[in-house]
Amino acid sequence: MIKNNKLKGIICILFAAFGFSLMTFFVRLSGDLPTMQKAFFRNLVALFVALVALFKSDAHFKVGKGNRIPLFMRCAFGTSGLIANFYAIDRLGIADANMLNKLSPFFAIILSIFILKEIPSKFDIFTTVIAFIGALFIIRPTGSLSAFFPALVGLFGGFGAGTAYVFVRKMTRNGVMTPVIVISFSSFSCLVTLPFLITNYVPMAPIQLIYLLLAGAGASIGQFAITTAYKYAPAKEISVFDYTQVIFAALLGIIFLGEAPTILSIIGYTIIIGVAIVRWRKNLNE
Repeated sequence: MIKNNKLKGIICILFAAFGFSLMTFFVRLSGDLPTMQKAFFRNLVALFVALVALFKSDAHFKVGKGNRIPLFMRCAFGTSGLIANFYAIDRLGIADANMLNKLSPFFAIILSIFILKEIPSKFDIFTTVIAFIGALFIIRPTGSLSAFFPALVGLFGGFGAGTAYVFVRKMTRNGVMTPVIVISFSSFSCLVTLPFLITNYVPMAPIQLIYLLLAGAGASIGQFAITTAYKYAPAKEISVFDYTQVIFAALLGIIFLGEAPTILSIIGYTIIIGVAIVRWRKNLNE
């Protein structure tokens, strides 16, 4: 039974990785639209799916006094991270943008010191430093601001996501249900991006709207599949498979967009994924 649950968890996390890579892919396919417009429609779909999930679960929308500030911080950092990620997707290769976003667990290690009072081990600190060295191969600091700035924004996207995950952990420890957190985040993101949508709306062709709705659907698949995965197996046993998202994104980019990662980017992917695998193996042995 334990082995079966672990296999189910791996399958679910692979579905999640594919769902998130589809989100990235369809955001790129939607074309030259404002980042805020893309973020609004992505979160509108996620909000609808989360509301349906909450309704079907017969659960109540309950947060509690002690969770209000963490919930706001999760929404604020999650929204800013998402917008930064979408900005990077439009200006970098989708595999690079995904990889920078996948630095979020390493940011979470650092931020857990201050938010959760969890002191990382020397091994955690060492692997985090190595992961950021890998990120430098993807960011590739140069004299060209047009190439360097989007990579920094993509890195901030990983920071925002990592910070949001820390606050999610804080709230789930206090009993806040996942659909409640997803609904709050999606609602907050829609409200933040709505003024930009109204003042800077760019008319869309039907196919562009379809792509954005598909991006939202991909994100919803990813969000709920990854939640299901961690119900079947602990993070230390399956979290490394989440990095297949970068592989899926790279394949979609190569096949449909003609985006081949550079040698330096591949070196960066190898370092970061390698560090993730080393951490995963160490956690299994503890």
